[in-house]
Amino acid sequence: MSEIASPSPVVAATPASATPASPAASGYLALKQSQALFKTTPERLDAEQRRKLEAVVNRQRAIETRILGSRQATHVVISPEAVTHSIAEIAAGFSNEAEFVCDLARFGLSEQSLRAEVERELRVEAVLEMVSAKVAPVSNMEVELFYHLHHARFETPERRTLRHILLTHDDSEAGRATSRQRIEVIRELLLRHPDRFGEQALRHSECPTAMQGGLLGQVPRGQLFPALDAAAFTMRAGSLSEALESPMGFHLLRCENIQPAGKVPLTQVRDRIREQMLITRKQNKQRAWVCQIMSHEARA
Repeated sequence: MSEIASPSPVVAATPASATPASPAASGYLALKQSQALFKTTPERLDAEQRRKLEAVVNRQRAIETRILGSRQATHVVISPEAVTHSIAEIAAGFSNEAEFVCDLARFGLSEQSLRAEVERELRVEAVLEMVSAKVAPVSNMEVELFYHLHHARFETPERRTLRHILLTHDDSEAGRATSRQRIEVIRELLLRHPDRFGEQALRHSECPTAMQGGLLGQVPRGQLFPALDAAAFTMRAGSLSEALESPMGFHLLRCENIQPAGKVPLTQVRDRIREQMLITRKQNKQRAWVCQIMSHEARA
């Protein structure tokens, strides 16, 4: 069941007293939380991980129970079609229906109990969405303030569009010398005919990029072998490098163009900032509400 989504960050991150969950719920929640926390299924966890998983599952179940017992949950109804759609998304992660049913059984679930758990999960999400529905919208001033306070997030590094030709060689001195001689011959040709770099890459390069005329694309600092990186970021647009050596062999680089370091304009990220700020605002509202109802239960 690798396609089951991770739990709500609000539910998962909010403290609560532990209340044992039913076997079916334990199987469903344990699988989801095991994937979220450990990127694997529960049966592959060690003893310490299993103890942590059990505590998280019981905590999440207790929070969900309190949410669904709240006044806000009274009139929340989830349509059968919504449940069916969610289960179909889960089942889509399996090669066939038989595999899906077998995996359900492996974790103590039937199709009926899965349906009940999915409906419960959708009700929890609907209640949380209802609780946060009336948060204040994010203003233009707030978006601009976020942009200027977090300017480093929107800076873009210098990039260079590069092509390369790679000639590999064996470990012998003779093999190395032959490759070096071949790359120098290619370089001499390209100095006379720069427009033939793609053709020469296709003909001679032993890198998969040969099929694209040696195109590496837009490359920031630090992605190439050190000798290539150092050379690439001293080249002018349209220039050809010397023969360069790396653990893979000998290379020629061509710098197609240079994209200077800069900053993404606010106009390009305004909507994305607003959306993320609104999501954060809603999550904070949901967390505060969950903490409130859990504290009321603790006092009772």
